[in-house]
Amino acid sequence: MKAQISLTVPEGKRLIAEAIAGMSEVQSALLNGRILLKGGTTVSAVMERLAGKTLRISGRISPRGTKAAVQRDGEPHSVLIEQGKIKNIDLCFADAVQTLTCTDIAVIGANAIDPNGRTAMMFGSPLGGSPGLGMAGLMAQGCKVVIACGLEKMIPTPIEHAVRAAGIYSTDWAMGMAVGLTPLIGEVVTEKVAIEMLAKVTCIVIAAGGIAGAEGALTMVVEGDAAEVEKTVRIVLAVKGASTSGNATSLAECTSGTAGCAIHRACAWRKQKGGKLQW
Repeated sequence: MKAQISLTVPEGKRLIAEAIAGMSEVQSALLNGRILLKGGTTVSAVMERLAGKTLRISGRISPRGTKAAVQRDGEPHSVLIEQGKIKNIDLCFADAVQTLTCTDIAVIGANAIDPNGRTAMMFGSPLGGSPGLGMAGLMAQGCKVVIACGLEKMIPTPIEHAVRAAGIYSTDWAMGMAVGLTPLIGEVVTEKVAIEMLAKVTCIVIAAGGIAGAEGALTMVVEGDAAEVEKTVRIVLAVKGASTSGNATSLAECTSGTAGCAIHRACAWRKQKGGKLQW
């Protein structure tokens, strides 16, 4: 049996969250280990699925560019779940990473995925802020790292080329805050991977994009035994109409980037040179 489905970006994030929440390693860590969740809209959807709570959203890409949130504190951006207890690790992310062992899971998001499945995350603050200080250690800690990344983030550029092109301090002008990229290593879960995790089907992406709220959407074909395809359709219908996950207050963006970010440095530089670039 064969079925064609379409998922908007928020719906795809919910599907990815469903697949990650159902992973045997994640379920085991819920009972006997710890789960670290580093904030982002897809990871917030995972948090909702596991604990019924949302995460604070920090950086984002909006029509105005790469932006920060107005809200910088309050609800946690990153958490550690241990035996049902949720700990805010925003101020001790690197310390929390140091405690992770091979029975623990870390779930993080990504801002880019290349055609070879390699991923990277944007950093808008020096050293990536508090979470950035622990990211390199996370890659080396020995725990399982799961990267939740929708295929709307697919770029045509190899990740290593994108990393070289980006840079907080090498950028002269930016829409929002200038960012750099850091490569990520882990098990990548996209919408295609999620579907194949949730049912015994094959999934092929046949188109991307759309209008009227389906910008960035994916259209896919799933194929397999009738019972498994029907199971897939039921799972997809259950996420239809989903909205972006994240603490509602934190979804409001800063209108001027972040203090000290590249756009402020760039505007000052342009002013000194007599330029008039504004955003």
